[in-house]
Amino acid sequence: MVSKPHGGRLVRRIVADRTRERILSEQKEYPRVDIEHGRAIDLENIAHGVYSPLKGFLTGDDFGSVLDEMRLSDDTPWTVPIVLDVNEPNFDEGDAVLLYHDGLPIARMHVEEIYTYDKREFAVKVFKTDDTNHPGVSRVMNMGEYLVGGEIELLNEVPNPFAKYTLRPIETRVLFKERGWKTVVAFQTRNVPHLGHEYVQKAALTFVDGLFINPVLGRKKRGDYRDEVIIRAYETLFRYYYPKDAATLATVRYEMRYAGPREAVHHAIMRKNFGATHFIVGRDHAGVGDYYGPYEAWETFDNFPDLGITPMFIREAFYCRKCGGMVNAKICPHGEEFHIHISGTKLRRMITTGEQPPEYMMRPEVFEVVRSFENPFVE
Repeated sequence: MVSKPHGGRLVRRIVADRTRERILSEQKEYPRVDIEHGRAIDLENIAHGVYSPLKGFLTGDDFGSVLDEMRLSDDTPWTVPIVLDVNEPNFDEGDAVLLYHDGLPIARMHVEEIYTYDKREFAVKVFKTDDTNHPGVSRVMNMGEYLVGGEIELLNEVPNPFAKYTLRPIETRVLFKERGWKTVVAFQTRNVPHLGHEYVQKAALTFVDGLFINPVLGRKKRGDYRDEVIIRAYETLFRYYYPKDAATLATVRYEMRYAGPREAVHHAIMRKNFGATHFIVGRDHAGVGDYYGPYEAWETFDNFPDLGITPMFIREAFYCRKCGGMVNAKICPHGEEFHIHISGTKLRRMITTGEQPPEYMMRPEVFEVVRSFENPFVE
């Protein structure tokens, strides 16, 4: 049985066609709020239940509770604030407003609360630092001066160049059921796959019915892999090295916060809503730089015995010359002199120079796909 949605019910906040037509015909009567791309993607994730049980952007009580307790005010686990910021609101509490992105009306929002907040407190509690070199902190410091809470109704979606790879929670739940998967392990990624990833994924798959690879598409930091590169690389890996009846690939649009331990829990909640029963928590999950300990995210899950999805802690894989294959520290008895660790930085450098990585680092087929792109990295 796939997992129940977080909070017990899968949220769906999409207006019916007739209501949508009426709202759009009256759009000039609503206060207009322009939002950036990340907020528009958050809207979609609310509307399609990826962020269940949220029905809209957080109000003040929930925002404060998430910062202080990593839970909503009703005690439901929730670790990353999903908020809408504005500079000078041109509306009042109780109003309905239309949210626009790139000139397109994305959603109607029923404004429940307009409130102020402390940006430094936000940053320190979520990211454990106020260093603006941290990309998440930098974004918070550049947010508007007010937060607006209230429920939303989706009118339009942001154009999606990868729509054919995108599945919503209502669709993945049907897919898992059709395949007869009662237990599903999800893997979040923002990288092209190397042998370490493959080892972790297949190790987890030995314990469950199905593997759900769920790459994140959307704005990333400089040096991350571009969306189309990640998709093409995984398609190639699936074609040659994954059992078709036990693994599936679908993307999710999401803006990384790089919030480390808190975001690891948030990623697990998202995959719970997709129907996964287990979630792979990696080394330095959702981290950036050296702001978090390599396995700090694992410890954070101890705070959530009621999370409703089982974290799988599989240690970093490396190649052991003595074992003759990919292993991890728990199963390999040999010394560090036999170990070859897979460095993402080294792989990027090899890809940039056109040097083919050893087969214990990356499948040749995957490397050929990645190198076929003139520039596979975000600039």
